[in-house]
Amino acid sequence: MIKNRSNQVLLIYTGGTIGMGQNPDTGALEPLDFNHLVSCMPELSLLKTGIETYQFTQPIDSSDMSPRLWSQLVRIISDNYERYDGFVILHGTDTMSYTASALSFMLENLTKPVILTGSQLPINQLRTDGRENLITSIEIASACHDDGTAIVPEVCIYFSGKLLRGNRSTKTNADGFNAFESFNFPHLAEAGVNIIYHEEYILKPDFDKPMIPHTAIDPNVIVFSLFPGLQENIIRHLIDAVELRSIVMRSFGSGNAPKKEWLTRILQQAGKRGVTIVNISQCLAGSVEMSRYDTGYRLKTTGVISGYDSTVECAVTKLMCLQGRFTDNKIVRTYMSRPICGEITI
Repeated sequence: MIKNRSNQVLLIYTGGTIGMGQNPDTGALEPLDFNHLVSCMPELSLLKTGIETYQFTQPIDSSDMSPRLWSQLVRIISDNYERYDGFVILHGTDTMSYTASALSFMLENLTKPVILTGSQLPINQLRTDGRENLITSIEIASACHDDGTAIVPEVCIYFSGKLLRGNRSTKTNADGFNAFESFNFPHLAEAGVNIIYHEEYILKPDFDKPMIPHTAIDPNVIVFSLFPGLQENIIRHLIDAVELRSIVMRSFGSGNAPKKEWLTRILQQAGKRGVTIVNISQCLAGSVEMSRYDTGYRLKTTGVISGYDSTVECAVTKLMCLQGRFTDNKIVRTYMSRPICGEITI
């Protein structure tokens, strides 16, 4: 713990490349103890922010991130909410956008920053991007206005000089330091010599109301992408699963699908069973407009609803969170058609 500072930030280490080391036998990267990471960062003591740490008992590769661990993160933040001005979560990059999206829905009326970050190279390597990502994330998590309210009271991802709304982000590069982008929403801040906040884009919660944590998750969701040559029998097996509550369908362009009678019939049957079907685009940028072309309009008549400009990470986690809160799929559909915390533009 670093003492005698003003604002306090809780640093939560889940695992990921930032804290990894090389296995001497296999040469593969694997998570190390959090104390190893802190020992590589003596500059943390120079920050004007008090830092306390929380480490997952067993650090994980982000490929193993799960809804159960999202609920654990929510409980950690909720249990410590009054003690800290902000939270920084160190997380592997592969599923970081899923976690950021999920937390944005699970932390209702969030009034403090929750910043996810990590790195493409371990923090003990000479050319690591981890040091800057971590230090700037801590600065953002502790930044506040003159009245004491947080400048960025959102779940965000900070990476390579950019602060992104978490539920608008997606990983776009497996190798480069510039690993994340939010194609359908502006950056919330840029960090250069100074950190420039774009407050016109940042959510404004009710600071007089409490944050409400939600930990229930129902992961009975599937994602499937349309493509030329899609086979009826394979899709039918997926959609006929009795546990299925919702589908994220990644369609062409602005929400188009093949004029296949069997596809229309399968989607209609699923809708009648109460399955929520959300149409999002396979394109990285742009929005679904199912009334633009006849192929999209056909989907709309089957009961498929628009996901607008949602990312796949956001659509999946939003459905999981809503299904955890509501057993009535009509309520889920209603909430999927409106923004809850800045995740879609209508």
